[in-house]
Amino acid sequence: MNERAPAPGGLALIEALVNTLDVETGADTLDTPEGRAAFTLTERDLPGIRTLREALRAACLAHAGHAPPGASSLNRLLAEAPLLVTVDTAGAVALRPARDPDALLSRVAAVIADAAADGTWARLKACEAEDCRWVYYDRSPAGRRRWCSMSVCGARNKMRTYRAKRA
Repeated sequence: MNERAPAPGGLALIEALVNTLDVETGADTLDTPEGRAAFTLTERDLPGIRTLREALRAACLAHAGHAPPGASSLNRLLAEAPLLVTVDTAGAVALRPARDPDALLSRVAAVIADAAADGTWARLKACEAEDCRWVYYDRSPAGRRRWCSMSVCGARNKMRTYRAKRA
């Protein structure tokens, strides 16, 4: 459904992970070997990763002004992925996973920390449409976008509002 460019930097990983589930149809690309391979996951990883995915979706909904119940579950998950502060020879500081650097949870934790530091984390949002919830990066100047696509979800919402007023 997303017609725009992916989120910048590491946020593209989170956007891609959350968007592995099409809320409207129920199709989950993590059910396929190709979908799991895109994130270097095994079938054994799926229950935990699906929990992470929905916690990330809840955080993105909160960024869009919709704080669903259970939004704090992301904090509990991220506590399992401690980060290290590293300094290279040029003095550049970076956050790195303290455990397995290939583990998806650790990579997500590092991305969130970096994105929070540079102010981009709050621009990763979930579509307001309950039958969509697609995650997108809000590039609007004011940061007030509500739908993943104005031509689809936004238009549907406007039509529902119009019909409700006429009824």
